[in-house]
Amino acid sequence: MAVDTTNSNRSAREPQGQQIGMNSLKPIVHFQVSMLRMWAASIERFAGNYEEALQETATPVEEQTDRQRAASARGLPH
Repeated sequence: MAVDTTNSNRSAREPQGQQIGMNSLKPIVHFQVSMLRMWAASIERFAGNYEEALQETATPVEEQTDRQRAASARGLPH
């Protein structure tokens, strides 16, 4: 009978112990999520800057190529 009392007391305490464990993990998980969000925002910003720089670089190159084609069509040197 003493064994039954011990087991019932232990099972009554376990959910509370698990709840305390989950409550202590909650701030850590929130911190990790916020760090991941900041990391994702930084990557998106980097991708936007890279795309913008690529467009700025590609436009003069395309214009130069167009001028060279026009000059070639007229028989002029590049």
